[in-house]
Amino acid sequence: MNNKLYDILKWIAIIGLSGLGFLVNGLGEIWKIPFTNEIVKSIDVVGTALGIWLSISAASYNKKKGGK
Repeated sequence: MNNKLYDILKWIAIIGLSGLGFLVNGLGEIWKIPFTNEIVKSIDVVGTALGIWLSISAASYNKKKGGK
């Protein structure tokens, strides 16, 4: 994985999906959108999985480079 892809995925995991979950939750409550909780939980699961995958990738990269 190159640095640009890593940075994009990291932004998506940390900011993008968290913001999307917050937005869906807020609008779901206001507009009484069905299955809002399920949608928000699904977004959270994807964000968590992506975060774990990126953490493993970063640890592997740093180990190969002799870093942290």
